[in-house]
Amino acid sequence: MMKGVAITFLVVLAMVQFMAKPGQAITCGQVSGALAPCMTYLTAGGDPSQACCTGVTSLKNLTPSQADRQQACQCVKDAAAKYPNLKPDNAANLPKKCNVPVNIPISPSTNCAK
Repeated sequence: MMKGVAITFLVVLAMVQFMAKPGQAITCGQVSGALAPCMTYLTAGGDPSQACCTGVTSLKNLTPSQADRQQACQCVKDAAAKYPNLKPDNAANLPKKCNVPVNIPISPSTNCAK
């Protein structure tokens, strides 16, 4: 359950971090780069850094289309699987803590295809 939340969180964060140009697909590298500043928050808690929140905002801006959001979602799920110490509650609360509304539900059961 924590793994799914962390994955969803990473997807959301990735969406905010990078601003994709129209017609360009987001890459997992962009998603990872956007979320990298959030790892301390995701694993230890506290408050996310300004760099983390900037990444979340960039990720949101990089995922204007449904296809972009689906790709970012899958990237986050894949990345989260590599970090078993991610805390699902931190992942779920990241958008709110950064004051960035996201278009992806943060849940372990998120289906990236929808």
